[in-house]
Amino acid sequence: MDHSSSIINSLIDQDHYSRWLGLIIDDYGPGYCKLHFTIRQEMLNGFGIVHGGIVFSAADSAFAFACNSHGRLSVALDVQISFMRSAKEGDTLFVDCKEIHLGNKTGFYDTSITNEQNEIVATFKSTSYRTSKNVLDNETLT
Repeated sequence: MDHSSSIINSLIDQDHYSRWLGLIIDDYGPGYCKLHFTIRQEMLNGFGIVHGGIVFSAADSAFAFACNSHGRLSVALDVQISFMRSAKEGDTLFVDCKEIHLGNKTGFYDTSITNEQNEIVATFKSTSYRTSKNVLDNETLT
């Protein structure tokens, strides 16, 4: 098993919320994560469309997987989401997070959330803070 597989497996094993969301990892590598999930009834708001927090959460999970893929424990420093269209129960959403810059202490990521027709549902821009700890064992890296 390669290093990035160990990282994603560890992250998913410990992330009960991402598992509850039903996130399915489609592709994963250094600075990258692509996943999808299906909107369930309990994810809908009072208007019968997906709650914005669900879309945010899925994008945040993809971001977490991508920014921790290098092995350094990384956390969100700043995020911004813009919603373009809604989704309803039964829709499948695709979340594609790509690293656009990786520095010593920060990383920058661009995430798109699309529907089955490849229409943009939302965009998610994020910045990570890279700690000095190893993501797998929480030990300080030397």
